[in-house]
Amino acid sequence: MRKASKGFAALLPLLCLLLSMAAHGTGTTAKGDWLLLPERVWTGDGDAAHAGWAVLVHDGAIAAVGPAASIQAPANAHRVELPGATLTPGLIDLHSHLFLHPYNETLWNDQVLTEPQDYRTLEAAAHAKATLLAGFTTLRDLGTEGAGYADVSVKRAIEEGLIPGPRLFVATRAIVATASYGPGPRGFRPDLDLPGGAQEVSGVDAAMAAVREQAARGADWIKIYGDYRVGPDGGTAPTFTPAELKALVDTAHQIGRPVAVHAASDAGVRMAVEAGVDSIEHGYGASEATFRLLKQHGIAYEPTLTAVESTAEYFEHYVPGKSEPTERMREAERAFRTALKLDVTIGNGSDVGVFRHGDNWREPAAMVAYGMTPAQALHAATDVAAKILRQSQHVGRIAPGLAADLAAFAGDPSTQIDALKKPVFVMKAGIPYRTPDMTP
Repeated sequence: MRKASKGFAALLPLLCLLLSMAAHGTGTTAKGDWLLLPERVWTGDGDAAHAGWAVLVHDGAIAAVGPAASIQAPANAHRVELPGATLTPGLIDLHSHLFLHPYNETLWNDQVLTEPQDYRTLEAAAHAKATLLAGFTTLRDLGTEGAGYADVSVKRAIEEGLIPGPRLFVATRAIVATASYGPGPRGFRPDLDLPGGAQEVSGVDAAMAAVREQAARGADWIKIYGDYRVGPDGGTAPTFTPAELKALVDTAHQIGRPVAVHAASDAGVRMAVEAGVDSIEHGYGASEATFRLLKQHGIAYEPTLTAVESTAEYFEHYVPGKSEPTERMREAERAFRTALKLDVTIGNGSDVGVFRHGDNWREPAAMVAYGMTPAQALHAATDVAAKILRQSQHVGRIAPGLAADLAAFAGDPSTQIDALKKPVFVMKAGIPYRTPDMTP
């Protein structure tokens, strides 16, 4: 009995730690030392996972990675056994909308018009937690879609430990040409003053002022709607003039903010490339010649394949595994395969919010279905995404000195991407938020 009591006493501090995290779901405990012992480690520096490797974490950073026998862990390090699991860098989604939820629950117009900003902010906090527990430790959130600058507050709450969530890089309101986005004005009474899903501007001076205002309010990236459904028949067409678009991009770059542009048409993508943007979102209608320009200028591309599939389910009666792909799905696949063939930099960006937060794994799975290898898709969601974010020195790989943003999945996603459905461990900045002993 004495030996058993002593063993229990030795485990008591770790048990208390895990119980505290399970009860509160915040992970705001002392960082300390952690020895992580998965079946294999995928570091992001190559394509294959390493069997028998371990990772040592010290005070929020990766201290060592390599064969388990070669790592000397402090005697008081918390040991986490992860049998059958692969440890990867924490995953990154470069195109998210924490303030949206699936359109088959509530249509986009109704979310913007009827859900109060306070309520949407609470929703965003819940979405942030679900995302983190799914193994996505970093998000680029590309616009609050009518919720003002509330993303800056959510980011602050996460950073200060008030709520659990991934590292956030925010774009605040996004910028769109006057009367070129929703809700309305098409389809609504002309005497209504509707709230907008983005900040509307016309002219070079107003465009420059909007960039400066959003940056001052806390935008890490500037999000621009380069085209939208503004044609006479609702077709997609560029919204800004070349001079306006160039002013937006140049102003953002002058004050150190990279620019992401929503562009679905070939003309919209080409204009954005010529203006010098940093990433293209969607790009479904871009031609091979335009994708060659992306490659030439080193511009990243986020394909958002899952958003297209999801809207096909909601509005076009598409049934996964049963229906033929819709025209829009085939267009998105063609664009993706073209970019992949040309070796364009492809980052993992899903447009989550259109579909359920926490199901972010669907985008890497879609990229594999459309031609990537599982390892390529993992790179797109880790080291490649970190490079696009200008955060390679902090996250995206498992290497000494980088932040201990880590996730483990049952199985090996470097060979079977669907393993990303099954997270068993999540750590951000050296703090575990999910372990095999915790109930999320």
